Amino acid sequence: MIVKLLSGDTPRSKILGAILLMILVALALAPFLFPGIRSVDTAARICVFILLVASYDLMLGYGGIVSFAHTMFFGMGAYGVALASTHMGRGYDALIVGAVAGAVLAAVVAFLIGLFSLRVRAIFFAMITLAVASAVAVLVSQLSGLTGGEDGLNYQIPRELTPAFKFGGEVMGVKLNGKLLNYYLVFGGSLILFLVLLRIVNSPFGRVLQAIRENDFRAESVGYRVVNYRTAATCISAAVAALAGSLYAIWLRYVGPDTVLSFEIMVDILLMVVIGGMGTMYGAVIGATVLVVAQNYLQELMEVASNSVEGVPLLPQLLDADRWLLWLGILFILSVYFFPTGVVGRLRAGK
Repeated sequence: MIVKLLSGDTPRSKILGAILLMILVALALAPFLFPGIRSVDTAARICVFILLVASYDLMLGYGGIVSFAHTMFFGMGAYGVALASTHMGRGYDALIVGAVAGAVLAAVVAFLIGLFSLRVRAIFFAMITLAVASAVAVLVSQLSGLTGGEDGLNYQIPRELTPAFKFGGEVMGVKLNGKLLNYYLVFGGSLILFLVLLRIVNSPFGRVLQAIRENDFRAESVGYRVVNYRTAATCISAAVAALAGSLYAIWLRYVGPDTVLSFEIMVDILLMVVIGGMGTMYGAVIGATVLVVAQNYLQELMEVASNSVEGVPLLPQLLDADRWLLWLGILFILSVYFFPTGVVGRLRAGK
């Protein structure tokens, strides 16, 4: 009902609605349903990546814009919080200044890239964004005096968001401390920004983006400035990605090139979009949840499976935990084969 009031975009599938509700409840109650440092960390990563993938889908799925610079925007938000916290101290003002500065910088950079690049063909724009993102990653690694280089930055956040702060005893075996508050800051921030994106893609602006994606020449001929709309979508997407990076930095209390600027993260984003389904915000929820859970728990599940078939020829070797990446790749291929329009597209089609 809340989603309907905010965007008018309902799941349009009972099964999809049930899955989304289960994910929402699981993330909302994760510290209590899945107690433990690792499970809560996994839930926080899912929240951040849902938002990051949704922001990328605004460009790719709705605007038809292929970009490889999304981790750069993600990193700007993360480094914004890290640098502000390092130089301003462990206050909420540092978090706010860092997050806002990162989002503004990301939007400005996206505007400049879009202004000079979105007039060219899609493949050239993709290559330009890849070149810029690679240059920024190298620059961050080399400016060790400012960014910490390859070692990254450790910094302090407000004490109320750390395990040292306690505001009660235990509830259902969960300690009421700052780490719990930190998780709900990440969860709440991701949820609010996701709903904002959902509202945007179901607004007249979002409809025009979809029209441009389907046929940019026709959209231009009826009076829409295609470059302006694509540039605006790129700026919004970059700013939200930076805010996702800020939430991630607040949660981790550490940033480094491998953590927020790695090309592997860009590959993960693309996989999540394809698995969930392009052109639908709900696809970000499904894709991020499936991939993050698989990355964190598939290896353990394979170890259990390998032990359970011990003595059977070949199976223990095939299910060896060290081959989890192979099986993750196979799962991805199967998902693309059986769900060519993504999980959400398949469920909405009722097939």
